[in-house]
Amino acid sequence: MQVLEEINNGEIIQKGLEDFKNIQDYMILAKKENATETYAKLKVQYISLKALLSSLGVTMAEIDRIKE
Repeated sequence: MQVLEEINNGEIIQKGLEDFKNIQDYMILAKKENATETYAKLKVQYISLKALLSSLGVTMAEIDRIKE
């Protein structure tokens, strides 16, 4: 059962990292375009993904380009 949990955690981490990268890309674009409402909505997702990845043991310092 532990092997199955590790595979699932690995898949969750991989998907979370992909989503986190995409959210950051969109946040950077929204900030550049001064789309404050869009940025705020993305930030909610960003915080959730950051919390999820941190709880799974991912070190955020290297991958977090937003730094808020």
